[in-house]
Amino acid sequence: MSGTVTSNTLRSSGVIAATAAGLNWVSTPVTASTVTVESGNGYWINTTSNAITITLPSSAEKGDQIILIDYLRTWGTNAITIDSNGLNYQGEDDSYTVEYTTSGQSLNIVYSDATKGWIPLDDDVAAFEPVAPPTQKAIFGYGEGVGLQSMTNIVNSSGVVAADVTGVGTVRYYLAAAGYGGDKGLFGYGNGSSLQNVTNKINNSGVVATDTTGVGTARFQLAATEYGEDKAIFAYGRTSGLTRVSMSNLVSNTGTVASDVSGVGTAMYQLAACGYGSTGTAIFAYGSPTGTDNSAISRLVSNVGVVSADISGVGTARKYVAAAEFGGDKAIFGYGHSGAYTNLTNLVSNLGVIASDVSGVGTSRQSLAAGRYGGDKALFGYGNAGSNQSMTNLVNNSGVVASDVSGVGTARNGLACTEFSYSA
Repeated sequence: MSGTVTSNTLRSSGVIAATAAGLNWVSTPVTASTVTVESGNGYWINTTSNAITITLPSSAEKGDQIILIDYLRTWGTNAITIDSNGLNYQGEDDSYTVEYTTSGQSLNIVYSDATKGWIPLDDDVAAFEPVAPPTQKAIFGYGEGVGLQSMTNIVNSSGVVAADVTGVGTVRYYLAAAGYGGDKGLFGYGNGSSLQNVTNKINNSGVVATDTTGVGTARFQLAATEYGEDKAIFAYGRTSGLTRVSMSNLVSNTGTVASDVSGVGTAMYQLAACGYGSTGTAIFAYGSPTGTDNSAISRLVSNVGVVSADISGVGTARKYVAAAEFGGDKAIFGYGHSGAYTNLTNLVSNLGVIASDVSGVGTSRQSLAAGRYGGDKALFGYGNAGSNQSMTNLVNNSGVVASDVSGVGTARNGLACTEFSYSA
């Protein structure tokens, strides 16, 4: 028999040790906060929920090899720590701290000898992460028309609004909506017969699910946005009376809502939010801090869901605004009430900087909603201009707002909108 050994290393003992091509890959990603690994194995390390300490074997032979992979590109958020378990690591004993803190990193280590111990063959970073395709459709839902509503209206990839779809879930208004999981969405909170904290998932075909039991403080006149590319955040709003709040609730990439996080910045309601930039950041802006005045304050959201302190306002202070992302990495706030109905808009750069007012186009109104469609465009829709409206205003990928498009579906205000679906 003849052949060539290309993926194995001969140990000093005469035992052939597997190298990268011959490793045994442990099929289940590691999620526990501590794990002891074995030589000859490769591991997928998932630090989405917590940092992980990796304990190496207490004994090793020359050529022993272990590979660790950042399974979900989260080591930059929750690092891994290497415990060399009595052996040296790169020539230092195990009293030294060894951390890997770069998202997308992989670690390939091999044991040399008692002097140097474990040595990385490589610790490369996968610089380019696959990027999800842009969402193509949007959905308006709920609101107040002739009474409280739960119907929805789907927007296709060309910005055409479809007729009413029979509603699902608790009828309510002044709720919020945001995308999650890349191509799905979530309606949440609002005011029905009482204040609500229920949510309703939207699948990637635009089908709305029945109520999911609520989490967090029931409230309305809040805002929501996607962040981190596949997660969402609901924040601010109003509880009973004129009680304004600033807490937030993070939503996982599976649509699970977390409990309240203590608020940051001025308590606010009747505001709007949307994503911007290329790294999963978002922005909340405008609204009312007292119920009788208007604000232009903004707050940025990091790609891990951390809300910043107040940023001084730009543009006309107003409430009952709407917002949406456009152009792939920019955003637009528009319309609202500033003492009177307005149709002003304010563009947001890919760095989260709000620009001065742009003269309005279309019917001035408040309590409308907005969402992204067609990958890089947006639309404003519905609202109240002294009476309920159903018209829409399309926004091109340069942020230019078009004149009114005749309305489709039930005229209403206090509704919400979000994007969904990778398919046109």
